[in-house]
Amino acid sequence: MSDNLPRPTWVQVVAGLFGAAALVLAAWCVVFIVRGVLSTPELQGFLDRYPGDAPQPASTPEGFPAWLSWTHFLNAFFLVLIVRTGIRVRTEKRAGGLWTSTRVKKRRMSLALWGHIAVDCFWILNGVVFVVLLFATGHWARIVPTSWEVFPNALSALLQYVSLDWPTQNSWAYYNALQQLSYFAIVFLAAPLAAITGFRLSTFYPPKWERAFSWDLAKRIHFPTMLFFVAFVIVHVGLVLTTGVLRNLNHMYAGRDDVSWIGFAVFAGSIVLMVFGWRAAMRDDWIARPARIFGNVKVLPKR
Repeated sequence: MSDNLPRPTWVQVVAGLFGAAALVLAAWCVVFIVRGVLSTPELQGFLDRYPGDAPQPASTPEGFPAWLSWTHFLNAFFLVLIVRTGIRVRTEKRAGGLWTSTRVKKRRMSLALWGHIAVDCFWILNGVVFVVLLFATGHWARIVPTSWEVFPNALSALLQYVSLDWPTQNSWAYYNALQQLSYFAIVFLAAPLAAITGFRLSTFYPPKWERAFSWDLAKRIHFPTMLFFVAFVIVHVGLVLTTGVLRNLNHMYAGRDDVSWIGFAVFAGSIVLMVFGWRAAMRDDWIARPARIFGNVKVLPKR
């Protein structure tokens, strides 16, 4: 069942275009203001003292091992499905199918919600595997701050990004301070917050714990957390594509520090799978197949 979202009017389209143009103009104004500020002796001294590097132990391994490439792809793939099923759950006016637990008859939900929870579980499992391997192999120091100097360096990196004079650190060896803080926030703050609030909103949350964490609070946190993930992905992918796309994609998808089309080919294949997953998340008859393994399913006729 597709989402019955109203089509925008021509007035809304024109207003949206003017709004987008205004945002672009404002962004360029910010760029020139920051460039002017950075040209002052005080800010030049700040950039010289804090070039944007993220301090890390000398023993931190370089490169991107195969397990990192796989967990990165699975994280992106599951995140696409989470966003798609989450939008369905939020906007669906009539369920296209129902799932009922065989153990707890009162546990009943739409197939869209069941699909959302199922993908959440795979995403969390992938995250646990990633964190375990991260600490087991010593790669944790790449995204976990080990010095307070990471904060002024992150500010320096942010100013460099905004001025379009971007940091030149080699991500094969280490991330800059802003990248390190961003990845730390995604892995150790936003991801657990999304999982905890999602569990609270699900029918699997124990009734006896309801007073410990209110449903309304979880709802107010859960959706903005998803928007934070979406914003991070947009910025992250944008920087990957504009700061040496072939080398960056080789780092993450091919485990090589060179400029070739291997990583791009793997990335393109992953995009095809994500598009397929996005489409599959809209099909209740497809979601019903795995859902029947765990309970009773009833696909409702389309109107």
